[in-house]
Amino acid sequence: MAARRCFLAPCWRILAARRTSLTAFTPSSLSAVLNCQVTTKAFLHQNVTMPTHCGEQKKNFVLKTPKGTRDADPTQMAIREKVLSIVLNCFKRHGAGSIDTPVFELKETLIGKYGEDSKLIYDLKDQGGEQLSLRYDLTVPFARFLAMNKIGNLKRYQISKVYRRDNPSRGRYREFYQCDFDIAGHSDPLLPDAECLKIMYEILSELELGGFLIKVNDRRLLYGILTICGVPDAKFRTVCTSIDKLGKIPWDKVRSEMIEETDLRPETVDRVGEYIRLNGGLAILEYLWNDSMVSENTMAMEALNDLKLLHRYLEIYGVADKVSFDLGLARGLDYYTGVIYEAVLLESPEEPFSLQDGDTSKITKFGSIAAGGRYDDLVSKFDVNGRKVPCVGISIGIERILSIAQKKAQESFKSIRTTETQVLVASAQPNYLEERMKLITVLWDSGIKAEMLHKKNPKLLPQLHYCEKTGIPLVAIIGEQELKDGVVKLRDVATREEINIPREYLAKEIQKRTS
Repeated sequence: MAARRCFLAPCWRILAARRTSLTAFTPSSLSAVLNCQVTTKAFLHQNVTMPTHCGEQKKNFVLKTPKGTRDADPTQMAIREKVLSIVLNCFKRHGAGSIDTPVFELKETLIGKYGEDSKLIYDLKDQGGEQLSLRYDLTVPFARFLAMNKIGNLKRYQISKVYRRDNPSRGRYREFYQCDFDIAGHSDPLLPDAECLKIMYEILSELELGGFLIKVNDRRLLYGILTICGVPDAKFRTVCTSIDKLGKIPWDKVRSEMIEETDLRPETVDRVGEYIRLNGGLAILEYLWNDSMVSENTMAMEALNDLKLLHRYLEIYGVADKVSFDLGLARGLDYYTGVIYEAVLLESPEEPFSLQDGDTSKITKFGSIAAGGRYDDLVSKFDVNGRKVPCVGISIGIERILSIAQKKAQESFKSIRTTETQVLVASAQPNYLEERMKLITVLWDSGIKAEMLHKKNPKLLPQLHYCEKTGIPLVAIIGEQELKDGVVKLRDVATREEINIPREYLAKEIQKRTS
């Protein structure tokens, strides 16, 4: 009983801290979800105090979720489940298997893998045992998994929560889901990378969030350019941290930060700026290929050669028109070694976007909604023999996508469902509780999603109103005459059409009408 009270505690907290009217629904397609109005009233935050007694002392406790976290009501969960189903189906369509890893790792596993972001790792309190930290992402645990199990080839996906000790802002949280797809193992160049970008394209297209752009760069090209411009190797990480802010703040602020943080000469920073502000289609690669300074850097030329091949593969996959080669893309995580990419939404999400002459002026300030890249050296950091397993992957930023989906739902005009109930078992007359229970048992055993009101003698009209309110499409009505005839009256809630169905064919008819 104590365990049950512990399980129910969050439910009581939600009910106490928020007032809500929930409407049941299940979307049949994402478009239906995004083009519907959430009839669930917005949860109202209020300061609720609960008296607690410690001896004779009374304290006030503010009932709320921890900073950077949130509850999800049935409406939000239905939207999340639909979005996740699109992501999951795409991952499976591309042949990935699922793995799971612990929510916490040895602290040593995570330290030194995230560059400047390592300070955002949540450490667990030492209780005299192992030094542990909550996972920061799903990539490093995956690399540890490959090394520990001596796996050389694997195509996997994982959808799990990660944790970051960040100062949460609007649309950002300390606890959130990541949806990762990765390909590990040796292969011919750029084929796995192209498939990852194709997956990103498929998911964002199917979600129908509006126009989007996939920015692509290569760490080798970026490092080559920094070398050309005279940036010392020891300052690469700090410079890349500043470059990574280019999509969020103007160049003049990035320039000032770079000079202040690195003590580089202004003319050196200006040379860097001339390159990292370049973006566009294949023409950008050609421009760099013919640049006399770039052509003398072997690492940069290798990257350009690979990016040209990648562009060819993306053309075949039908993705190239959504791709911009952006030299200002840095991706702050230390483990990336080659191609890197991220997807952003555009300011006018209703308008489709196709890259023309590198015009990225319509990019929204909403931030990255998907990202990834190649990390060929990460597994070797965990392998006792330094064995390398080349890897490339993507991560879908599901929380930001959900925020957009929920906003679209709130701005529309139809109610949306929070359940998948196909039929309500009802009675038109009193004293038919047991008959309703018998009928719903048959339906449940036949795989039908069915409900009935938990009242002994409900009137028919309230039962019909319940269906209209919650979006249940069918009502199975039984009464004296129906029992005599061995039938059930099946009513279509929307059209109010009624038809008598033999009991033995009822489940099949419901399935046919609701499939």
